[in-house]
Amino acid sequence: MAKHTPIFKPWASEWLIRAVIFLNLLPSMLVFGLSTASGPAAAGYYGIEPADVQYSMVLFYASLAGFFALERRFFVFIASKEYLIIGTVIQIIASYGCYITRDLHILLGLRFIQGMANCVTTSVCITLVFSRLRTSRAREIGYSLFYGILLCITAITTLLTAPIIDAFDYNVLYKWMIFIYVPGAVLLVLIMNRIRLNRRFPLYQLDWASYVIYTTALCLLGYILLYGQQYYWWANDRIMAATIGVIMLAVIHIFRQRFLKRPYLSLEVFRYRNYVTGVALILILYICRGALNVTTNHFTTVLGMDPRHLSYILLANIGGIIGGVLYSSRWIVMKRPMRWIWILGFALLLIFHLWMHALFATQADAPTFIVPLIVQGLGAGMLMAPMIIYAISSVPSHLGSTASATGVFFRFTGFCLSIALINYFQLFSRKVHYNRFLELVTSLDPFVTARLEGYKNAVTAKGIPADQAAKMANGLLYRSADIQAQIRFSMDYYYLISCFLILIILLIALLPYLNRTVINLRNNQPAPASY
Repeated sequence: MAKHTPIFKPWASEWLIRAVIFLNLLPSMLVFGLSTASGPAAAGYYGIEPADVQYSMVLFYASLAGFFALERRFFVFIASKEYLIIGTVIQIIASYGCYITRDLHILLGLRFIQGMANCVTTSVCITLVFSRLRTSRAREIGYSLFYGILLCITAITTLLTAPIIDAFDYNVLYKWMIFIYVPGAVLLVLIMNRIRLNRRFPLYQLDWASYVIYTTALCLLGYILLYGQQYYWWANDRIMAATIGVIMLAVIHIFRQRFLKRPYLSLEVFRYRNYVTGVALILILYICRGALNVTTNHFTTVLGMDPRHLSYILLANIGGIIGGVLYSSRWIVMKRPMRWIWILGFALLLIFHLWMHALFATQADAPTFIVPLIVQGLGAGMLMAPMIIYAISSVPSHLGSTASATGVFFRFTGFCLSIALINYFQLFSRKVHYNRFLELVTSLDPFVTARLEGYKNAVTAKGIPADQAAKMANGLLYRSADIQAQIRFSMDYYYLISCFLILIILLIALLPYLNRTVINLRNNQPAPASY
């Protein structure tokens, strides 16, 4: 009799059900990018370094990725409504803790808890979404739209939080998150019956040891990739200790999974060539996708945009993502060869990077970047969902859960690698160009003399005394050198990414076996935890 109980109350209309699910899903996605909604504002409020702000997001991601495999056991044991309420309550409590604390270590711990709770709420919401989609065609379109929203979430978070940061202290964002959680949770309690979306499975023999080993390794890996450049990599004892820890934990984890009767993450997925190819391409996509941060940094440091105007121009990128997702979902539904849409998507990313390389070298204003941002969005939108769906479809159905969880690991690694690469090349390239620029600066150079005189006259016109104006003119000259070094770094990094993309496109074109995987979303469902 219980099997025939509907998920939602009979009086709840379909539009109300979908709206309530979205109200519960939205804060779960927004909380991910909250740490970096405004990095300088967060660093200033908590009195921490910008790298610490980034690590709070990395720790959130590591917690989510590590908990995903264990979370499924709780999902099938606890009734769905109660399970979602538990996840939401934990999110609210953690958000309140982030609101009242100013201690970095407490903040990092709370962000770790938020990652686990976020995995809970997202998992339930996505399952509810796809319970409304009956056909395979609807599922394929639904997953494409979901991953498209995830691509947009950083820009959406910036758009929604910019007015709040302008008017209040940074911690108020967490207070607003509490208010966003409550309406959706209350409405869901009212319209949802007390049912289970899966057959109840006893909660025993939980592999907590594998969870602790795996999650600790992810946290240490993120620490190495994020702080390595800052501490001169293995010349620092902390980075060396973290590296040794990751290696030891990885060896222990691999040996445990090989001999466990029920592996936490089965290594069998790596026997399937197309799965390995799929997750490798996902990692590459995340590295290329992360390069967009160089463009947004150019907007803030060189063009002087504030977060609000930055969010406005990123609307163009959101529009491109929506277009790319719609096109890729149709491509998937029509069962077209994946190889061709990957080539097209990476080609669009290549066009974006080459185009931006040219624009960085000019005095371009903000509207000039709109079309390139649309192109970048089209490329990313075309690639995200097809790659994830392709990878999961490359393994048998009994390995679908492990394939999803392992895929989250590769997305996490790509996310951290992108940050590490940008940090490394930014420090190296900017230093080279900055020193080279200063070597050319001499008082005998008429251009330098004219530039200094121009700065001095501009400052003097504001009422600054002549002696102070001369000092300020020198400061402005060094500031100009720093901006030029930033521009040259951006050009160098995008040139390297462009060469990398050309290589990837050629490799995809030369691997015909990529077309042999049949997309199947009825038995294998990609992981919702996939920022």
